Amino acid sequence: MKKLPLIARESFNALICQQRSILGTLLLTGTIMIPVKAQHLLTLPQALLIAAEHNKSVHKSRVQQEIAAGETRVKEEMKLPDLDFHASYARITDITEYKHGLSGKMVTATIPEQADLTSSASMTIYNGGQLKYSIRKARQEQEISVLNVQKTVNDIQIEVVATYLGVFKLMEFQQLILENIKEEEDRLKEVRAFKAHGTVTGNEVLRAELQLSDMQLRLLSNKRNIAIGLHNLQTLLELPEENNLKLDTSSLINNSLIIGNYHEYLQAGLQKEEMGIAKKQEAIRLTEHRLANSSYFPKLSLFGSYGYNYPNYLFFPANNKGYTLGKIGIEANFSLSNLYKNKSKMKLAEQRIEEEKTNTEILRNQISDAVFRQYTQYQEIIDQLPVTEKAKRLATENYRIIKLKYLNQLALVTDMLDADNALLQAKYNVVSTRIDALMKHYELRYAAGQL
Repeated sequence: MKKLPLIARESFNALICQQRSILGTLLLTGTIMIPVKAQHLLTLPQALLIAAEHNKSVHKSRVQQEIAAGETRVKEEMKLPDLDFHASYARITDITEYKHGLSGKMVTATIPEQADLTSSASMTIYNGGQLKYSIRKARQEQEISVLNVQKTVNDIQIEVVATYLGVFKLMEFQQLILENIKEEEDRLKEVRAFKAHGTVTGNEVLRAELQLSDMQLRLLSNKRNIAIGLHNLQTLLELPEENNLKLDTSSLINNSLIIGNYHEYLQAGLQKEEMGIAKKQEAIRLTEHRLANSSYFPKLSLFGSYGYNYPNYLFFPANNKGYTLGKIGIEANFSLSNLYKNKSKMKLAEQRIEEEKTNTEILRNQISDAVFRQYTQYQEIIDQLPVTEKAKRLATENYRIIKLKYLNQLALVTDMLDADNALLQAKYNVVSTRIDALMKHYELRYAAGQL
């Protein structure tokens, strides 16, 4: 007895895992017009929009984007001057002096109070470009976080597509199983009638009953696989488990599938988010190289202070008077040790630049391979569609002939069951190939960054 592919629980899980490994994308525009809790029939475009708005991974990437923006603001605020205010008050004891060890004590009276109120400011005016490059690096990381949000949305949405279409395929197969069970029940009645007239053996009745039981078991397994797939979809969309989720697939099966020029897909793929992130990483490595180079230069700062002090210790002896004093100036610092310590940092920065350039080239090759693979496989599936349609017509005609022979006692029940299985397989292949073509259509557009 022949068995159909992709109908067991393991096959369904393998399908979902395979489809989830391929990334996908959708533009982050628009809002959801249908309240989530009120939604029962869910189309694929609606599922993609809901995933972009509610998925936890997408939310996390948006939080990371906000963090990157905050870090940029922190770096930019470092350009502002540093302002300080200091205040103190103290009681001072007399000075006790000893001429010989602890002997020969002599006490000198001091002014018993000390206080000061001082404000100061400082601002770096030059540090070899270190502050400038720190801000530039923060901005580049912020730009990467924006691209990463788009990439995360794409990842989640292609996973939604794979899960949605996987459930859709199982739903179509369930419909075929139900039709086949009805056919098997009618056949079992015929076989039992033949047995009652003594024209067939009890073994043929048993074979018909086994065929019906096998279909019923497949139906039970398929129903559970559908429930698992719908639950996975609800998790991806962050929908409440108590929602009765139903898929509206009416517009999917008859979608016209077209394929464009390969070179257009390739050029578009080389502009997708992953390439943008890789190029930004290259730019960050160059910025880090300039940051390391800035350590060779001196640091110049403006400073100023103004304060009230009591008593006056600027004169000797100190007098019991308060005074105010202000100062302003420029300060220069130059680290001599950086002349020999910074060489290793510069060498490391250069190696990281080379590493990032190599990563970008590797990614470019991976994208090129992915586009070519998806394009070729999409062409193959499109070419398979007319073949499966023809196989379905042949299987239908074969089933009609075998059934006619069986009713005239010219064929065995095993021939009838084989023809029935072949027809069911052919019907499933038509539906499965069309859904696979639709999935491959999404995968190709994602690989090319055109979703």
